[in-house]
Amino acid sequence: MDIERRRLLNAAVFSVAALGLPRRSWWDDMGRIGRDRHTPAGRAIGHSDVDAVRDMVQLFSHVDQKRGGGHGRTAVVQYLTDDVAGYLHGRFADDQVRRDMFVAASELAYLSGWMAFDNAEHAIAQNHFRVAVKLAAEADEATMAGHVLRAMAHQAVDLGHYRQAHDLAEASVDGRRYTDASHREKALLGVVHARALAVCGDSKKAATTLLQAETDLADAQPGDDEPGRVFFFGEASLAHETACALRDTGDFQGAISQFRRSVRTRKATTFTRTHAVTLGYLGAVHAGLGEIDQACATWNRSLDAMQGVRSGRTRQVATDIRATLSPFRGRGIPAVTDTDARAAAYLAATS
Repeated sequence: MDIERRRLLNAAVFSVAALGLPRRSWWDDMGRIGRDRHTPAGRAIGHSDVDAVRDMVQLFSHVDQKRGGGHGRTAVVQYLTDDVAGYLHGRFADDQVRRDMFVAASELAYLSGWMAFDNAEHAIAQNHFRVAVKLAAEADEATMAGHVLRAMAHQAVDLGHYRQAHDLAEASVDGRRYTDASHREKALLGVVHARALAVCGDSKKAATTLLQAETDLADAQPGDDEPGRVFFFGEASLAHETACALRDTGDFQGAISQFRRSVRTRKATTFTRTHAVTLGYLGAVHAGLGEIDQACATWNRSLDAMQGVRSGRTRQVATDIRATLSPFRGRGIPAVTDTDARAAAYLAATS
């Protein structure tokens, strides 16, 4: 559980080779290790300890959604390595408690990885995702493993490693990882799978997968037995990822429609980071179509939402705004001058 090793990881780079999937027998081996785990000298671990870890995961997850991965990740890692690591070496009341604790630890490792990914600390994120997969495998919890593989696919898409993203996304929906998942989590896995298909040029299968994700989310009902880790995923998130897939297949009008749907349906005060990113992506599509005034108006809404957010993805949006507007700089266009200055100020404040 010494997953940080900051001195080494700060000098590390994201490894494409490390995106390879383990052999099928590895999953069985990890499950066997978990079942054979026996630490009679450790502290007694019960259901209340699992609940405490879950509560902390929810607390940090809400901070991440609102303020971005640059806020609080050190605290997440500290809690994981100091407190939760000790729980994993405890005496479990029964095997279900053991499995539940390992899943909760996997969720926390995943969250620390997601926050690092959001803050553009990609080598650290990759390391934490790999730990989260191992913990899920030792718990023999297929749906948690699928959740992390989906995040790894998302990161690979964003970094341009499309073949590896496709393989990870395919693995995330393989067998029990999809069939045992709640409707909401199925939709989340599906829409990232669609994005991986889109960037690999399989537009037809991407469209079919997007439709299935819509159906899966529509099947989710209040009161469903679903994990807390999917609390953020609703219509707005589905629309955001759908828009990205459509954009990547060249359907720019479809992307604009879905980005607008995402903006319209999101609770911006709760999911502020993604709201800012969605507006940034929407503005970029407008700019790509030559609609610079509309792009600037949308980007200013994005920059409004970014205030108080520390995120590599929002910084990238601001960087892209400046790059896109650079040919228009110095032409005396008020909207361009104002938007460019605001993006520069945000970058200066969060560097």
